[in-house]
Amino acid sequence: MQAIQHLRRFPAQQPLLFLLLAIAVWFLLYRSLIPASEALVAALPVERDSHLGGALQFFFYDTPKVLLLLTGIVFVMGIIHTFISPERTRAMLSGKRLGVGNAMAATLGIVTPFCSCSAVPLFIGFLQAGVPLGVTFSFLISAPMVNEVALILLFGLFGWQVAALYLLMGLLIAIFAGMLIGKLNMEDHLEDWVRKMQNTQSAGNVGASAMSWAERVQHGFAHVREIVGKVWPYIVVGVGLGALIHGFVPE
Repeated sequence: MQAIQHLRRFPAQQPLLFLLLAIAVWFLLYRSLIPASEALVAALPVERDSHLGGALQFFFYDTPKVLLLLTGIVFVMGIIHTFISPERTRAMLSGKRLGVGNAMAATLGIVTPFCSCSAVPLFIGFLQAGVPLGVTFSFLISAPMVNEVALILLFGLFGWQVAALYLLMGLLIAIFAGMLIGKLNMEDHLEDWVRKMQNTQSAGNVGASAMSWAERVQHGFAHVREIVGKVWPYIVVGVGLGALIHGFVPE
């Protein structure tokens, strides 16, 4: 019992060492997926070259692969989110000219942790910080459109080409939509209260600089529990359907 409690406290006591060990274990598990899936199929009373054997190998390989990719990326993004605050984002985007600012804003929109409930305060805060309206819209468009979880799922299920197309299209739409809004010079259409209203932050924001590495690791765990804990049944079902198609539907 004491050993289990010590293991539970290990990430908080030695967060950087835990991260190094977690990375090593993750890569070890990922590299063992193919031999493990082949061994599982070989242990079953089915022919590997049969339709059922191919479907089972696909399922045994792709299910843990997608879950590993999703868990790893979500954990990393959870830690990255602790370094990003609305103030830091506004500072990075303020004063950027059209085009460069739109591309930077669209890219930041992908990795920032701000939910839809933060959209209005962020919008007002960006404008108050001197971020152009078009650049602000590039950020607000890309943030909900390009999701890192969907990106990893697409990569795991359909390959890097589909994932790259999803990422590229989301970025291009956000960049060019923001540039179009910037070219239209729509700042004059903003209500007066928008410029005067003092920016407020959502209650969930935490000062990025005040967090320790132990807290960042815990935030990564919470991010995994929140996202992976909700979507894993759908992943299993989706990969199962893909396995049936892979094994039984002619190419």
